Parts: sequence; C-alpha cells; structure tokens
Amino acid sequence: MSDELIKLKEWGCDVDGALERMLDDEEFLLDCIKQVASDPSLDTLGTALEKENKEEAFDAAHTLKGIFANTGLSPLFEVVVRIVEPLRAGRIENLLTIYQELLEKQSELLQILQ
Repeated sequence: MSDELIKLKEWGCDVDGALERMLDDEEFLLDCIKQVASDPSLDTLGTALEKENKEEAFDAAHTLKGIFANTGLSPLFEVVVRIVEPLRAGRIENLLTIYQELLEKQSELLQILQ
C-alpha cells in the first residue's frame, strides 16, 4: 500500500472499503481522491449556504456525501452528513459553522496528499 493511502487510513479513511469498490486499483483510488480534494461542489455548497439556497445546498452536499462515501473519505463524510440531514428536513440555519469544519477537513486532506 502506498504511503499516501497509509496516511489516509491513519487519518480515519476507509481505504480498504474504497479499494474494494475500485477493484484494488490504488493508483485509480488516489487519482479519485486527489480530484475530490478540490471538487467544485465544496465551493457550490458554501455559496448556496451563504445565500440560504436550500435546494442548491442540498444538491451540492448530497453529491459530496456520495463522493466521500465512495472514495472512503470518512472524516469528510462524517461532517457533510451533518449538513445533508438538516437540509433534507428543510433547515439551513447554522450550517455555515459545520461547513467551516468541512473546509478544515478538506485542508487536512490536502496536507496529507502533498
């Protein structure tokens, strides 16, 4: 297993599950994770939350939830779920604070990938 995948596993990612979904192709998984690390849906989510656009925020958060689950990025997944569920119920209040936590996790991921 590559050093990056080992670091991601130590950070709390479900590397084994993600590798299973990616047919044990480590290089492909790392490529996917690197793309996810800068996915534009993160910016879309932030903008939608600032504008209190519930539908757009839900769509972006739900997209991220799926991406994070499929790539085994559990630390990010656990935070975005806390955004998706209130939005699913039609609530958008106080989600910018959680969004900031998501950005912090994104920053941690980028540091691991350097």
